Amino acid sequence: MKKTAVGKNLTLYFDKYFPAVNKKRAFFKHVVLIGLGGNIGNVRKRFEKLYLFLEKDRRFHIVKSSPVLKNPPFGYTDQDDFFNSLLLIQTSMMPRELLKTLLRIEERFGRVRSFKNAPRSLDLDIIFFDSLKLNGKRLTVPHPQWSQRESVLIPLAYLQ
Repeated sequence: MKKTAVGKNLTLYFDKYFPAVNKKRAFFKHVVLIGLGGNIGNVRKRFEKLYLFLEKDRRFHIVKSSPVLKNPPFGYTDQDDFFNSLLLIQTSMMPRELLKTLLRIEERFGRVRSFKNAPRSLDLDIIFFDSLKLNGKRLTVPHPQWSQRESVLIPLAYLQ
């Protein structure tokens, strides 16, 4: 494991699965960028378990992952720092089906929703879904304010 400071209160972690590039090609219909976040418990270990879980799931192909960024919380700030990363995946699921699947995966990994911006074990967000633009009640794509969040922009620079 290697860690590098990238700014005040910002640290990147590099380990076995973050970042990673999978050379094997898969033939799915869609390319999706998923944001990973969490600040309860051993989040980096949870990200590793999530990576292995998704790698075994035939509905997904992980194309690339970014390093993990440790960064301060925003919104509700009276909580521990967050760890964030990105997964570029391929899938044949449609956006709402993928959202439902990601919510079930969050629950499987111990996510409990108590209030907006609360501490969490795992948060999975659809950042981009192909070049699709959606503005629905439960799903907005691209993810709102992605372009103002260091938790997306810094890891995204490593996926280029």
